[in-house]
Amino acid sequence: MTDAQWALIEPVLMAWRAAHPSVSGHEGNYALREIVNAIRYQGRIGVQWDYLPHDLPPKSATYYYFAKWRDDGTDKTIHDRLRWHLRE
Repeated sequence: MTDAQWALIEPVLMAWRAAHPSVSGHEGNYALREIVNAIRYQGRIGVQWDYLPHDLPPKSATYYYFAKWRDDGTDKTIHDRLRWHLRE
């Protein structure tokens, strides 16, 4: 993900994180940018979640965010922003 792409979606993800605080107070060990990179890798390559490369966050963390964002529509917001950027 380029810096320009990240700049477009970072505010959306920071707002999501602020609206969804962890009930345990645990903020996670992985940067959201790395989570997004792992989700994009899985979508682009089509690899099973369990076979994500070791330099990306693990399946448990990646799929957690993927499922949350899919279910609440955050993924569509991210997609729309990136599509808008590409068309500009």
